[in-house]
Amino acid sequence: MNTKLTYVDKKDTRSGFGDGLLEAARNNPEVVALCADLTGSLKMEALRREFPDRFFQVGIAEANMMGIAAGLATAGKIPFTGTFANFSTGRVYDQLRQSIAYSEKNVKVCASHAGLTLGEDGATHQMLEDIGMTKMLPNFTVINPCDYYQTKAATIAVADHHGPVYLRFGRPKWPVFMESQHFEIGKAITLIEGSDVSIFATGHLVWTAIEAEAVLAHQGISAEVINIHTIKPLDEPAILKSISKTGCAVSAEEHQAAGGLGESIAQIIVRNQLVPQEFVAVNDKFGESGKPVDLLNKYGLGVEAIIEKVKRVIQRKG
Repeated sequence: MNTKLTYVDKKDTRSGFGDGLLEAARNNPEVVALCADLTGSLKMEALRREFPDRFFQVGIAEANMMGIAAGLATAGKIPFTGTFANFSTGRVYDQLRQSIAYSEKNVKVCASHAGLTLGEDGATHQMLEDIGMTKMLPNFTVINPCDYYQTKAATIAVADHHGPVYLRFGRPKWPVFMESQHFEIGKAITLIEGSDVSIFATGHLVWTAIEAEAVLAHQGISAEVINIHTIKPLDEPAILKSISKTGCAVSAEEHQAAGGLGESIAQIIVRNQLVPQEFVAVNDKFGESGKPVDLLNKYGLGVEAIIEKVKRVIQRKG
């Protein structure tokens, strides 16, 4: 892809989910939606208005919502559940495991307001463990798109995918730059080709990695930036192809280092080709209230942090 990636607009990824959900419902009459009293926050109003008989407001009863979704899937429906990421995983993990994952129910667990970029709502709502929790569940697919367009495309794609899916997105307005990109579950996208280091980024940190690449390029460092929108199943061939060329890796994610994308990449590296890796992720801490970009910088997830880890990992490879 062109190394001069730019954006002309910012839009929240949750709006991509809402627009994608409406289109998925128009495409397939079996698509239904459930929400736990957060219809506006999840941008599900358009579907509710157009298809009122296919929308279920369950109230603040997230565990019950997952059980209902499992039942609807058993009856042949394609249920999309909507609530915040902390309620979509931590509050309902028993239901995810017992009612959905174990029997491979065709439920799409859609989680908004994930990560530090939730901002002022603070630690109790800034879910940073959800990727690890869901990727460990057998049969689950885990997707973390990077902008409005990719979230919309991912939402449409998961409606056609059979099996449980965890779809993660966020609240803040974020650069929009993936309009022309085809979305395929499990296939990473190389955004910028490079030869010195591979940067594997997911979610909001894809754009942060692109910003870091521009700075690194001015400093004479050629960074390859790869958008890992699907964390499970992980695109192992794409990862191995890139590290075979660059000889080192940096993973970047808005999640705990423990259990996240970086750990999955490390497993591939250990099993196949040993190269040095550095991790850009939250290091065993809870979040706090603040502005999204300020929090990313404070917790070591900003542009400067990626640049620092790139230089460190290049030094390690000798």
